[in-house]
Order: sequence, then structure tokens, then C-alpha cells
Amino acid sequence: MRKTNILVIGGSAAGATAALTARRHYPEKEVTLMRQEAVVPIPCGIPYIFGTIGSPAKNVMPDAPLEKEGVKIAVAKVESLDIARQVVRTATGEFGYERLILATGSLPARIPVPGSGKDGVFPIFKDVVRLEELQQRLQSATHVVVIGGGFIGIEFADEIQKMGGKTVTVLEIAPHCLSLAYDEEFCIEMENALRARGVQIRTQARVEEILGNGQVEAVRLSDGAQIPAEVVVLGVGAAPNVELAKAAGIKLGPTGAIAVDRAMETSDPHVFACGDCAEKVSFFKGRPTPLRLASIATLEARTAGANAFGIRREHEGIIGVWATAVGNLAMGTAGLTETAARQDGYDVVAVAVEGPNRHPGTMPGSVMTKLKLIFERRTGELLGGQVRGNGEVGEIINLVSACIQKRMTAEDIALFQLGTHPALTASPVVYPLVNAAELAIAKMAQF
Repeated sequence: MRKTNILVIGGSAAGATAALTARRHYPEKEVTLMRQEAVVPIPCGIPYIFGTIGSPAKNVMPDAPLEKEGVKIAVAKVESLDIARQVVRTATGEFGYERLILATGSLPARIPVPGSGKDGVFPIFKDVVRLEELQQRLQSATHVVVIGGGFIGIEFADEIQKMGGKTVTVLEIAPHCLSLAYDEEFCIEMENALRARGVQIRTQARVEEILGNGQVEAVRLSDGAQIPAEVVVLGVGAAPNVELAKAAGIKLGPTGAIAVDRAMETSDPHVFACGDCAEKVSFFKGRPTPLRLASIATLEARTAGANAFGIRREHEGIIGVWATAVGNLAMGTAGLTETAARQDGYDVVAVAVEGPNRHPGTMPGSVMTKLKLIFERRTGELLGGQVRGNGEVGEIINLVSACIQKRMTAEDIALFQLGTHPALTASPVVYPLVNAAELAIAKMAQF
């Protein structure tokens, strides 16, 4: 039986990051990453295979960073865990460990409607072979339906539309696409952008059945409408992949993911978990949250990998930071939207500012950028932010997230020390982050 000091199961974002972190914190230990795939797709790049990148083979995680750090790679499917003996079983035998990090990820969620297993229905697996099959089927399809108007759904729809010669329809059960991620005014902007690019959108659309004699032919909605389709893409979320942990007797949490503490330790002191398979709690109220993002996975992985042989890190919970882009329109969210904050019972002050991201606005590259910040009225603490603009949105929303993580108040942000330049930033006189904070302070003073 082969043995290793630290065994990581799972080769995607969480697994690779956990292995690299463990290796850096414990250079004297052998770290082995075990995965069942020969190559692993980059999760966030999957939609872009179909219209921008060109093929699944161009969207794979390189092994070079792992090999450079001395991480051993074993390609094998784990069949079971024996946590009492500290071994994993594969088809070729047993593999022993001192510490185990589970990064088994998630599996695509399915919809409980008749016909969802028909030929031509594609859940989004993080698997190169399955993605190649989907790409091949899309080549000849003239009608494509994407069920689900979240990030994955709209990104897939836009990328498939880029292939040309197709009618692409997004079906979303909520009143707006992206309604769990943005406030309504942002959702409407993204829907308008998608429609302008040729994507058809039907909201408040409940799928009743996927029609066809073996092969998909159409999607029937609750209002009786039938949407033609040779390919149906399921973009309806993901469920934690916990079968190995569950069968081994490792405790699960309230959302069905692996229960972990703030150090990412499971119910077994020799086993850690991170990424989509691990339970998550909110930064704001400590309640379980279903958020699953690559950025969250890598945060947890950096925590788990550092703690393998002694607790060195803990994290305070999930803020939730994301961005999405369609054409030249990009949007991002950090923390709570105004809608979510009010639903959670917070008394909030929300302010929005809009202006050019250069000064003066006639500078090359200038675009109008909108920033919305949400503060808790009593304390002035920043709860969340949303931004709409161009490709700079990703870094702007990361800055907002840093302010949330450090529990900065409107007063703190109003005194934020910033650097500006005409060709790089908005004006220091009306810098969006600071300007929004000042407006929020004035609004709070009215009560």
C-alpha cells in the first residue's frame, strides 16, 4: 500500500489550491493530489468553450504549477474511504494518508420534470469528454434552449449565440434573470443586453416537460407554449458531491454538504473539506448559504491546506463576490444586494452613483460606471455593493469586497485614501466609492 502525508481528492480549483497551499506550508511533507480525470477543465471558463475559446482542450488546468511545487499527481477514481484506517480505496488498491483533504466538488443539479433524461439534454459536467459531446451536438443544432437564467445560463446562451445560425432561448422561472445575484435594475440591464445580442428570454417560465421521442424536440411550459429545441442545456445550479464522505460516516451539514468548522476541519480530525462539497455559512449572520463559486473554493482550500498539521487559518464566512459579462457590459456583486439585505431583516440605506470611469469623461476608454452600495443604517457598516460598467468591474467589486470583509463603515470609506489618474480612474472629486459613502452618510443623518 502506498502512503502519503497529505492526500487531496479532487483536481479542480479547490483541490489544486489545497495541494499547493499544503505543500508551501509543509515543505517537508509529501502532498499527493488524486483525481479521476486525466485533464481538468477550468470551471469558470466552461461557457466560453463554445463561442470564444473554441474547444474544451483550450480550457484545461495546467499541471505545471503543481509539478513545480513538488505535488505528486495520481489519476485514479476513489471508490471508498476508510477513515478509521486512514486509507482510500481505488480500483488498483489502497492509498494511505496522514491527513485527507476532500475537494470532490459538485454535480450539476437536474430538474424534476418528465423528459429531462432524453438524448440532447445536457447538464453541465466539469468533464472534457462530456463538454466535447455537447460542443459537437451544438454544431448542427438550430434551436437551443437554456433552462436557468443565472450566471451559467446567460453565459452559455450568449456564447452559443456567438456560434451563429441558432435560435437560443433562456427560460427563467423567476421574474428576472440573475435575480438571486443582483437587484432588479441591474437584472433588467443585463436582459436588455442579451436581447440586443439576439438571445431570446422568457421569464416566469415554468418548464412542465421536455418533449421528443427519445431525442429532444421541444420544451413545454406551464402556459402551454412549446419552444423548439434540438439541444437543451441545464443551467439550474449544482449539488455538493458528498457520496464518498457520507458513506464513510463523515457528518453532513444542513444544506447536505460536508459539515466543516471555520478551519475547514470535518467531524474527523484527520479530514478536511473545501470547495463545492463543503458546507458554507454566511459572513453576515452565520447561517448556511448555498453559494458555490470558484473564488469561495480557493479561499477554503487555502484555509484547509494551511491547517493540515495545525490550525493556522480560519475564515469568517462567505461574503459572496462575483461578476459576469456579456459583450461590453459587465456587472459585479459583493455581499448582500438591497433585496437580500431587506429580506434578512436589515434596516438599510442604499445609494447609487453613476459617472465616467476616467476624468474628464472625454478621455479615451471612458465609459459610464454605476456603483450601488448598501449600508446598515444603525452602524453605517457596508453590507454589499453592485457595479455595472466595462472590464474594470471585476477589480472594482473586489475592492468593495475588501471593505465588507474589514467591516468598514460609510465614514471609513468616506476617508478612503485613493490614487487617481485621468487615464486610469474616475475623478478624485467624485470617486464612486467615496462619493457613494458620503451620500449614504447624508441619507442616514436624515433619520
